[in-house]
Amino acid sequence: MIETFLQTFDTGNGFWNPLIWIIAFVVIFLIVVILRGFGNKTYKKNTGQTKAFLSGNQEYEKNQMHVKASNLYWGWIESMKWVIDGLKKMHTGNVSDYVFWFVVVMGILLLFVGLM
Repeated sequence: MIETFLQTFDTGNGFWNPLIWIIAFVVIFLIVVILRGFGNKTYKKNTGQTKAFLSGNQEYEKNQMHVKASNLYWGWIESMKWVIDGLKKMHTGNVSDYVFWFVVVMGILLLFVGLM
């Protein structure tokens, strides 16, 4: 019975051998344990060592530390303001307009591909 369990099973795209997988997991586990043993022994939980590193800045409440997307993308929005304003003018909110433009662009692409 155990011999049939340990046989190599040919799947057509490779093989499956449970014994090889067990050995691989044991070897990987041993490597992880050895690497973990090299870790810093002076680490202490629930101390200042567990605080997030904020480049030397003092940590405040979460809502004060949050960087809003409007601040994050300010430079990009300012440099591309002419494009964004043009897109806002074209934005109607009507789904039939978007479907129309989708059909037009797909037609142009299919025409282009058909001519190639």
